[in-house]
Amino acid sequence: MREILLVAAGGALGAAGRYLVGLQALRLFGPAWPAGTFAVNVIGSFIMGMAFAWLAPKGPDGARLALLLMTGMLGGFTTFSAFSLDLWLMIEDERFWSAISYALLSVTLSLAALAGGVSLVRSMAP
Repeated sequence: MREILLVAAGGALGAAGRYLVGLQALRLFGPAWPAGTFAVNVIGSFIMGMAFAWLAPKGPDGARLALLLMTGMLGGFTTFSAFSLDLWLMIEDERFWSAISYALLSVTLSLAALAGGVSLVRSMAP
């Protein structure tokens, strides 16, 4: 039960964060391109990389914290389903270049952000 509560608490925080980022992105960039989903997926990937590099060597204590941060918070913050829907809507609207750029930039920058997070934490380790 403790593990479920950790995941649920983290998920609530992550979902609220995603909502706030989405609102701000909509205010700044408008509805033409899914900047909010893009931002949370890239930012979340960076944080996931940092969390992985920081928690992996910590054993059981790291595993419990990973439930809160990685499974819960980042699971609630990032969203592949929203990415898929945004991409589908662009394709349906025949905005093919937007769809291609969104897919390529999302995957490439999210992977680069994850690698950056891992590298950052590992470079700070003694």
